[in-house]
Amino acid sequence: MARRKLLLLLKPLDACSHSPSGGVSRLSNTQILRHLGSRYDVHRDAISFCENILQKKFVDWEAMLRDNLCHPIRNVDMVVTVGGDGTLLHASHFVDDSIPILGVNSDPTNVDEVEEYSNEFDATRSTGYLCAATINNFEQVLDDILEGRVVPSELSRLSIRVNKELLPTYALNDILVAHPFPAEVSRFSFRTNKGSQPCSPLVNCRSSGLRVSTAAGSTAAMLSAGGFQMPILSHDLQYMVREPISPGAASNLMHGLINPDQTLDVLWSCSEGFIYIDGCHVRYPIKHGDAVQISTVAPVLRVYLPPHLSGQEVYSFSFKRDSVEKRWKLSNM
Repeated sequence: MARRKLLLLLKPLDACSHSPSGGVSRLSNTQILRHLGSRYDVHRDAISFCENILQKKFVDWEAMLRDNLCHPIRNVDMVVTVGGDGTLLHASHFVDDSIPILGVNSDPTNVDEVEEYSNEFDATRSTGYLCAATINNFEQVLDDILEGRVVPSELSRLSIRVNKELLPTYALNDILVAHPFPAEVSRFSFRTNKGSQPCSPLVNCRSSGLRVSTAAGSTAAMLSAGGFQMPILSHDLQYMVREPISPGAASNLMHGLINPDQTLDVLWSCSEGFIYIDGCHVRYPIKHGDAVQISTVAPVLRVYLPPHLSGQEVYSFSFKRDSVEKRWKLSNM
């Protein structure tokens, strides 16, 4: 049997946590300094732990800092990310649907710690929503994968076309279409289409921008903005207009779903704008008159998920989808 080839993608150690020149030393709260130092140590130890485990396995592997990853990942059988969801998201931008990803949450949040320091500072660590492993179960999860006892789930990604040209980056979580300056008004029009047939009325909008999320990203910014969590294996997209100005009769269309056979077509009406993909680090400029098309026509991402995610209930989501579709029908009557 051939040896597996793995890429170990690492979140960089936060130098500010230990460096007096990083600005942290100016903080007067020693508990914060101790917390930051602990995060540094825990993440460093997690990297060493994962590397030691890989040394014992029948695999070839190499480690790379995520900041050094700038080309598509090729010629490996799997990517193991050590960090949190941000590191896994970063890796997702460089793999197609042939290479699965295993996320290791190197610094999980400790509920007792958060409660203890809630009156002093935010002691939240890493959520690791998409990460199937921590150092506590990494070896067992890795063995299950190598021996074929578990298979990766297929998560939908989001594709964007600007004036019919496909952007090279697929979003795993979400995109934000907005003015470069957050205090400026974003002006755009949008509607959902199925082929050349409209599925919803045209909405002319002034707002703070437009967010569209995948099922995997529905628990992130979308949920914080008032959206709802979708079953992670859903192929629908969810969209929401941010802070619409006087939506009037179109208020029911400020938030909705895009089915897999539909597109969300946006016409940008500001002199400048950006499409932000999975956060602020990946962005593409747009200008007045640009046509943006958003859909799930994209390679899936194969991810080894925590067991509880793939068994999510779908009933409440089905109810929400029916409600959204009913609102669209009523608005067209």
